[in-house]
Amino acid sequence: MLRIGLLGAGRIGRVHAQTISAHPQSRLCAVSDAISDAAESLVAEQGGWVSTSDDIIADPSIDAVLIATPTDTHSDLIEAATRAGKAVLCEKPIDLNLERALACQAAVSNTDQPVMVGFNRRFDPSFSTLKAAVDQGEIGTPEMLSITSFDPAPPPVSYIEVSGGLFRDMMIHDFDMANYLMGRLPVQISAVGSSLVDPEIGRAGDVDTAVVTMTYADGQIAVIKNSRRAVYGYDQRIEMLGSGGLLQAQNILEHAVVKSTADGVTAAKPTYFFLERYMPAYRAEWDAFVQAVQAGSAMPVTLEDGVAGLAMAEAATRSMQSGRPVAMEEILKPVAK
Repeated sequence: MLRIGLLGAGRIGRVHAQTISAHPQSRLCAVSDAISDAAESLVAEQGGWVSTSDDIIADPSIDAVLIATPTDTHSDLIEAATRAGKAVLCEKPIDLNLERALACQAAVSNTDQPVMVGFNRRFDPSFSTLKAAVDQGEIGTPEMLSITSFDPAPPPVSYIEVSGGLFRDMMIHDFDMANYLMGRLPVQISAVGSSLVDPEIGRAGDVDTAVVTMTYADGQIAVIKNSRRAVYGYDQRIEMLGSGGLLQAQNILEHAVVKSTADGVTAAKPTYFFLERYMPAYRAEWDAFVQAVQAGSAMPVTLEDGVAGLAMAEAATRSMQSGRPVAMEEILKPVAK
């Protein structure tokens, strides 16, 4: 039984609290949050006690911590927890700054403690099935990947202002999914973006609509489409075209009933919110973390994966700002020196 400390009791922290409490091999012991009422409310629902992040990290009875705090605290908390001998699952991204993320990766390597980054979509049943089919050669050689990720509505501008921007906050999930499915980084990224949904997002220095094209050393292509608005629901689709066929992971709908009449054929809309869409993935992600810690095996999603996604977000940002394609080598070589 792993004894867990949860750092952060906001929306995503509450999701993780549910998965921790529901798992037969983990127990939620302590919760911290800058807003004490949030921590107290969560403890009342899921058990444990309210504490501070520092005390949770220092507590020898805690085996592992789950970090669901604001992004600008992630690297510091990862380093502190691993120095204290704890396993860590940290929500994405590791940091908003690539150099800081690389420094965190280097610091953790000196502790020999396991760290997993919360790219939960790898554990979605449809996406992981598609990945297995690709790896088993069911469509021959992959040639073109297309990832669609549209939110039903934009978050508040107050969130946009501290999020790090669409590429680091939203599309980073899709960058990781591309790496997961293609098995490697692209060599070049080209990005365009606009503020079409809410002019306030543009005034905050971000975009709400973007397309990124990635090319690989062997000529393969991947395209990611993001929008902060899809009035019909949470649109999450993947297509992989190969030399021998096509694989598609379609949306999860509100229900499976299809009505066919003389007036036409209608079906349900996609689920509206990411929690509805990805709760099975969050549960599978936590199970994978618990199994890896108990077995002493490698984490299925590593700090290296987190750094890769952040580097791609940086390349996309530079491409959009400059109007030119950006080589991944341009991003990674300077910070590696």
